[in-house]
Amino acid sequence: MQTYASASDFEGQTQTVVTIGTFDGVHAGHRVLLKRLTDGARAMGCESVIFTMFPHPRMVLQPDVDIKLIQTIAERQQLLESVGIDHLVIEPFTKSFSRMSAEDFVQQILVNQLQAKKVIIGYDHRFGRNRRADVKDLRRFGQEFGFEVEEVSAQEVDEITVSSTKIRKALLDGDLDTANTYLVDPFTLTGTITKGRGLGRTLGYPTANLEVEENYKLIPKNGVYIVKSEIDDTSVYGLMNIGTNPTVGGETTSIETYFMDFDGDLYGRKLQIELLSRIRDEQRFGSTAELIAAIAEDQKIAKAYVRSRQ
Repeated sequence: MQTYASASDFEGQTQTVVTIGTFDGVHAGHRVLLKRLTDGARAMGCESVIFTMFPHPRMVLQPDVDIKLIQTIAERQQLLESVGIDHLVIEPFTKSFSRMSAEDFVQQILVNQLQAKKVIIGYDHRFGRNRRADVKDLRRFGQEFGFEVEEVSAQEVDEITVSSTKIRKALLDGDLDTANTYLVDPFTLTGTITKGRGLGRTLGYPTANLEVEENYKLIPKNGVYIVKSEIDDTSVYGLMNIGTNPTVGGETTSIETYFMDFDGDLYGRKLQIELLSRIRDEQRFGSTAELIAAIAEDQKIAKAYVRSRQ
């Protein structure tokens, strides 16, 4: 997959089939649209193009609203590549871009820059300044500029009752099973391992402290999770605690993972960690002995979970 920082950088070899959207989560509903895109491009002898925008429009137009996204832009790019897209255009979303008329967007970007022969969109897609244009307008532009429009109907999309908003809510509520079902691939956290307080080692469970750089990344509800990461080409499972570690006097939220059956040095390394299952809420225990006993029980649950998947 070729990635471009703007539609003006696009360099396709043939005409294209294009779809447009933010695609936060690349969830099951999105994948209906993406399959139509790749299948349609192949049938027409064209290249497939996703046109997305970053930052998320609400970050720019509603800066006072602290929107959190399911994926960082790098995580989104990684998943889009895995579904077989030829080209990904990540257009910088600015206030100036938001004021572009629907006609200018179609002519300048879809036609002149992306060479669209066909555009595939969902039934409720809106675009252009103030989101005034819809699929009817796009069909009219298609007749004018010479491209087809394919609409993914409400019936097709509604068969999969999923949205990015529902996934965000499930994660914030601690309902990881629902979120992962909608996402198809497990929810991930990506960051750099940094030095923490070192308390895990004193408890017999040394942890890797994950620092997530992107402040717009959604962090799930505090609690203990069963996780997996690829470390040196090996799948390593572990227990992740998201929270403040109240039993040992913590005050700020951290993301700490105890990797089972692993004894390597991870400091300074960038890891992507999949959250597979949620065990329990974070708790304040009466003593460190009670905390250690709880972690031991969490580890039993995690190992049983891993065995059930092998």
